[in-house]
Amino acid sequence: MKRWDQRPFEIRNLFNPAFCGLVLFRAMQGYEGEDPRGMPFSLVLLVLPLCLQKDSREVIAAGSRSYLLNITEKNPQVQLGLAKRVSTMLPYAFEGLGLLMERGGISVAVDGRLQTVPDKVRKSVTGSDETKSIQRVARFIGKEFARIADRVTIYTTFGIRP
Repeated sequence: MKRWDQRPFEIRNLFNPAFCGLVLFRAMQGYEGEDPRGMPFSLVLLVLPLCLQKDSREVIAAGSRSYLLNITEKNPQVQLGLAKRVSTMLPYAFEGLGLLMERGGISVAVDGRLQTVPDKVRKSVTGSDETKSIQRVARFIGKEFARIADRVTIYTTFGIRP
């Protein structure tokens, strides 16, 4: 990964570690709403590729009154290129998680699950319409991941080998 000052302007804006960390934090909050033990690390890696890619985000947001498994079944285009996006976005997810950890926003439980730390990130969802949409979809994804409660099912649903 290139040094921060050597990255293109667009990459610095879109994959800003603070914003990526915020998106991951929102997903973890959603997960903890259903399962207070925290989100497994392997599921955190799926959040950014699903939320930041506009087509996927819009499909998920439009179906937010349904279950994630149903949304994916009815809209197989969500799976297209997801495995590649996950591997491409790993460094940005790691940067976001690193910033959250450094700022005390998350902790790692004994069993390796990631948990949010209360009162470290603003509860209100603010920003532009797009950033609000990204944060809402992240929370929904976290909540749905907790409802599914099986990492293999989640990865298989999105066409990724666990």
